[in-house]
This record gives sequence, C-alpha cells and structure tokens, in this order.
Amino acid sequence: LRYSYMTRFKTLLGASEPVHIVHYYFARSVHKAMYACFILLPLTGLMIAGLYNQGYTINATPDEEQTVMDVVLDLHGLVAEISYLLIILHIGAAIYSRIKGEGVWSSMVPVLKEDKPTTNKTIKKIAAFEEGIYDKVGSWFTSKNED
Repeated sequence: LRYSYMTRFKTLLGASEPVHIVHYYFARSVHKAMYACFILLPLTGLMIAGLYNQGYTINATPDEEQTVMDVVLDLHGLVAEISYLLIILHIGAAIYSRIKGEGVWSSMVPVLKEDKPTTNKTIKKIAAFEEGIYDKVGSWFTSKNED
C-alpha cells in the first residue's frame, strides 16, 4: 500500500519544509531499494529451502549443481547486508530530519512531534551544506541550455 502511494504521488509525507528535488529522488531510491531487498530476502530464502529439499547442500563438492546453491546463498547474504545498510541509512535520515524539523518525522512517529524547523545555528549550517551538495548533484543532471 505504501509503495503504491509512493509511486503515484510526488511528496514526502508530512514534510512541512520544501524538499530539494535531489533529496526527493534519493529518498525514493532508498525506499525502492529497501522494498526490493524485503522482497528478495524471503524469495531467496525459499529458494535455499527448496534447493536443500532437492538434495543440494552447502558443503558439497564443487560441481554444476552446487554452483546453483552457492549463487542463491551468496545473493541472499548480499541482499541481507544491503538491507542492513539501508535500514541504518533510513533510521539515520529519519533522525536527521527530526533534528532539522522538516516535519517528516511527525508523519512517521507518534512521539516527539515537530513544531517548526530548527533554529540551531549548527544544524542550519549542516543543512545549508547539504543543500549545496544537492545543488551540485542536481547540476549534473540539468541541461546547460536552461541558463
């Protein structure tokens, strides 16, 4: 349901502050990668179980049949590790958004609601640096003829 909403509407739910277009696409990419991982993890796990049921074992002698199990095991492990990194990135971004006071946190978490953007000078400097990075990345993808 959430994925369906995310693909149809160009918004960061609850954001009370304008979000840079690069930030928007980065957030969407992270969410899509998380959804892909959360689909691939159980699928590869079921494939491992099915292969094991068919007689493929982890420590068998290397041959063509064992290569299938190794590929699926490696894919499952890689997807798990990527999902851990994405989860950590997502939690860190949510906390950072909460500190900035963008309003996104309030739409996800029922406690520690944000009233307004932060007035902390250090956080504002970090946010300005972040916007500068977004502007540079955005300039890589915009046409030179727009100026």
